[in-house]
Amino acid sequence: MHLATLDWVLILSFFAVFLIIGLVVAKKSGKNTREFFLSGRNMPWWLLGISMVATTFSADTPNLVTDIVRQHGISGNWVWWTFLITGMLTVFVYAKLWRRSQVLTDLEFYELRYSGKEAAFLRGFRALYLGVFFNVMIMASVCLAAIKIGGILFNLAPWECVLYASIITVTYSSIGGLRGVILTDFLQFIVAMVGSVWAAYYIVSMPEIGGLENLLTHENVSDKLNFLPDFNDTESLLTLLIIPIAVQWWSVWYPGAEPGGGGYIAQRMLSAKDEKNAIGATLLFNVAHYALRPWPWIIIALASLVLYPEVSDIGREFPNAVLGNDLGYPAMLTNLPAGLLGLVVASLIAAFMSTISTHLNWGASYISLDFYKRFVKPEASEKQLVTLGRISTVVLMAVSALLALVLSSALETFQILLSIGAGTGLIFILRWFWWRINAYSEITGMVVSFIMALVFEFGNFNLEGHEKLVLNVLITTVCWITVTLLTRPTKTEKLASFYNQVTPYGKGWDAFKKIAAKKDIVLKRTHDVFTIDLASMLLGIVFVYTSLFATGYVIYGNILGATILISIAVISAYFVFKLWKRKK
Repeated sequence: MHLATLDWVLILSFFAVFLIIGLVVAKKSGKNTREFFLSGRNMPWWLLGISMVATTFSADTPNLVTDIVRQHGISGNWVWWTFLITGMLTVFVYAKLWRRSQVLTDLEFYELRYSGKEAAFLRGFRALYLGVFFNVMIMASVCLAAIKIGGILFNLAPWECVLYASIITVTYSSIGGLRGVILTDFLQFIVAMVGSVWAAYYIVSMPEIGGLENLLTHENVSDKLNFLPDFNDTESLLTLLIIPIAVQWWSVWYPGAEPGGGGYIAQRMLSAKDEKNAIGATLLFNVAHYALRPWPWIIIALASLVLYPEVSDIGREFPNAVLGNDLGYPAMLTNLPAGLLGLVVASLIAAFMSTISTHLNWGASYISLDFYKRFVKPEASEKQLVTLGRISTVVLMAVSALLALVLSSALETFQILLSIGAGTGLIFILRWFWWRINAYSEITGMVVSFIMALVFEFGNFNLEGHEKLVLNVLITTVCWITVTLLTRPTKTEKLASFYNQVTPYGKGWDAFKKIAAKKDIVLKRTHDVFTIDLASMLLGIVFVYTSLFATGYVIYGNILGATILISIAVISAYFVFKLWKRKK
């Protein structure tokens, strides 16, 4: 595969723009940790929302969706579509709470909410567990996508792909901080969306595909079009829909879809101007992430089944590639003409860079603030912490690139991360609203979930993947609840301070309120109304899902179905904003 001069001009131009942005904001971002890791807490909702979307628009996401569609059809995407429930919960319940907490990182929350040495241990351990181990796993998965794309489009060796893809990203991430990441995210999202939509349109128009109608009626595609799994196929229904909706969304911790918010989503909310901007940012993110982006990838994935019905068909045409169903996406891109190919390649590079740059800054914040400053050198100056953040950025990238060389599948990595985080999600949801949860609860959930993931992965159990997930969730949940009830609660003074700062609602604080009253501790009254927030969340879910499937019906030519779903989406959106206005 050879790129034309026009393609290279487009690609290099984007590189230059991203690098210039990093250089322009470098001085301001390097002033202190608040600027470097939270962009001065002064970001507007629309810029933060697009930044979140760009971050999740990873180079491996189209590959993951292609892998799912080729194996399980469009309905297979419910394994990640169900995380919308978590996302809307974050929008209407947790965004304002995170913003009120005023922490610099979401791990600082642990010592705001819990007391004692166990809280300090939890913060330090999670800084390394999430900031290094988990973060490196995620970035390695993204680098794997770069390896597969680079192998097909440029015939590059794996080490060449990760080396070339990392240089510019590390450069502007390390000098520009979060401000540079957010500004480049904005441009990267535009490039990525234009590239994916245009590529899908061109590929469908290819003579081999013969247009949208021929694609949808092709024998390799026609049985992949359902939005829901076959209700007569118990196993598919259970694994693709029931378990994700009934268990996965609330029980599993996964970056970008953390129950209760967290990670780089919390980082964006904490960098917002105020509560209103934090809520608006997360709402925009969830709408764009689930309703706007998936269809270009799905269409290209379906088209790949026409040209490459089997993985072996891809292997015959690209003998040097790391084989897998996820290769269907980059394989289809090789059919694009000069100019468009350059734009699409630039969009994939942009997607890679936006995800990696966010994870680098996020991971570096944990290492600098939650580990080094908190436990190694509390007197470290702001300049020293920013310098360490920049060094951590380079090291994290290097380790991730090396790990990527031994991975083989984006879907495989996705499933590993889900299994490791199974059972911990409920803690992150309830810790704001049940006073009894303490640091030992989180430590237990984290340790048991990890151990059970290893036991099920390497033990000789005759269990399916979904059975392992449910058992892990059940065992982990029982263990952390038991430990919660057997260990001492967080100190009353710490709980009172936390309550007065974030003013959470919920019956889970009633027992603590009685304890505080006996000690003459005054607690603020919350002005939030749970029923309004819950109604807003449910309406938001309806709006996004109906918008997602209305788009699908338009593509299928089902105008009646599209009209009905669009009408429901409009009504849902109307009532969401009515409720939002009422809260003000």
